Amino acid sequence: MGRPRGGQADKRRAILAGALTVFARDGYTRASVDAISAEAGVSTRTVYNHFQDKAHLFRAVIQESAERTAEAQLALVDRHLGKIVALEQDLIDFGVDLARPIAGTAEHFALVRQVNAEAAHIPPEAVEAWQEAGPLRVRRELGKRLAAIPGLRADAPERAALHLMALVSPWNPSFLAGALTDAEITDAVTAGVRAFLYGYAE
Repeated sequence: MGRPRGGQADKRRAILAGALTVFARDGYTRASVDAISAEAGVSTRTVYNHFQDKAHLFRAVIQESAERTAEAQLALVDRHLGKIVALEQDLIDFGVDLARPIAGTAEHFALVRQVNAEAAHIPPEAVEAWQEAGPLRVRRELGKRLAAIPGLRADAPERAALHLMALVSPWNPSFLAGALTDAEITDAVTAGVRAFLYGYAE
């Protein structure tokens, strides 16, 4: 990455972008501030001027990355579940789009894989910030949407959202060693949605 031009805000953005690349590639434990500063095109001193230490930088990175990814996922909720026309098909369309790689999120999911692989070494505050900014936020908003859909018994909305996500999101190619074909994604999501409706449809 070239050396960032402009003021402190530009440098901070460059540091966060460089750190995301390094953490996603190397994991938290192996990532070094020297590697992050080189990726960001700034000095190590500049990194420490913006962030107290590697733990604080990691928390900022995963929180910001989770927020961006959550926004992209919630856009899919709005697109497919904002106005229900045919419940099963709308849920399938939502699940298929959710299971396909979403533009701009590849590094985030690589980072999540690193977090899962070395969970014991990740600062708990960073894990909490990630969960609150990303998965828990999506679960809450999806739960509200499911509770408002006629024909669904979503008395515990967040639990319903968790069940739906569990039935479709494990097929997300971002989490797999090998990507699924579109047909395989559709088949897997369809089966998951039908299992969800078996438990929740009135």
